[in-house]
Amino acid sequence: MTRAKRVTIADIARMAGVSPGAVSFALNGRPGVSEETRQRILDIADAHEWAPSSAARALVGSRAGVIGLAVNRPARTLGAEAFFTDLIAGVQSALGARRMALQIVLVSSLEEEVATYRRWRSAGQVDGVIVIDPRDEDPRLSALRDLPLPAVVIGSHASGEGDASSLWLDDARAAHILFDHLVAIGHRRIAYVSGPGEFQHTRIRAEVLAGLSAQGVVGETVVTDFSVAASVAATASLLSRAEPPTAIVYDNDVMAIGALGIAQERGVAVPSALSLASFDDSVVAGLVHPSITCLTRDTFALGEQAADFLLDRIDAAGPLAPRAGALPRLTVRESTAQPPG
Repeated sequence: MTRAKRVTIADIARMAGVSPGAVSFALNGRPGVSEETRQRILDIADAHEWAPSSAARALVGSRAGVIGLAVNRPARTLGAEAFFTDLIAGVQSALGARRMALQIVLVSSLEEEVATYRRWRSAGQVDGVIVIDPRDEDPRLSALRDLPLPAVVIGSHASGEGDASSLWLDDARAAHILFDHLVAIGHRRIAYVSGPGEFQHTRIRAEVLAGLSAQGVVGETVVTDFSVAASVAATASLLSRAEPPTAIVYDNDVMAIGALGIAQERGVAVPSALSLASFDDSVVAGLVHPSITCLTRDTFALGEQAADFLLDRIDAAGPLAPRAGALPRLTVRESTAQPPG
């Protein structure tokens, strides 16, 4: 059986009655063609199951039509975090509208992540990357600058001149929203059960809590690895104290729900004896009983914004000015109340 001839950009141009350049603009979501022409070209490409040739891209040095996301998280726990599933869904939604793909790789260290960026760059596998969980003095950012590889960093600070473009989230203000709410309803012994301490957002949240000492708050940060097991162990230790905290805040909803279970197992009533809250929200956080007070962010929209920003960065000659992500809102549910007494 003879193999069907592969449809090329030249074939699509002939069928659409336009130039190959116009087809390239349309397929890559770039300006230069009208929306009517773009849609006609996309319809023809879909009807003939057109796909870009990686060999041809390598020969002409054109784009891969793919962006990369390296995630430094254990594979078994990644799916449990609503933040990542919503973020990835938002990124993919924005890319799908531009006929681009997302390549995700799980890595176990910063060194492996940097090696992944170098491999992607040398092989022309991706056009740019989204970087998450930035650290202070982050080696990944200097590596990306030296490659060079277009990048957008989802982080806690606006990028400076020459740095990778940042989609920054005001984590200090967000932390105040949650901690200040607990202080306002009377809590003065507050613990924060965090993820890894090297993350910028972890440090910022811990600093905000420590800064509340001026209001008579005794704050403490307990660093974990984001896992439910570590969250449960930390909560059990805090509740075993002679004078335990009256409120505990967790980095994500899964950690908070695990802590709720150990509190109930030990007969500690939530919220009458202990208030619990989370910096991340999810559908499940609103379904457990008592439901969990959270900071609620449209993470799907954040993923779309990050992808659109990266595509703009890829089209630009260099890093773009930082853009701000939306501030989360406080969703007060059943797990927080005035402290006992």
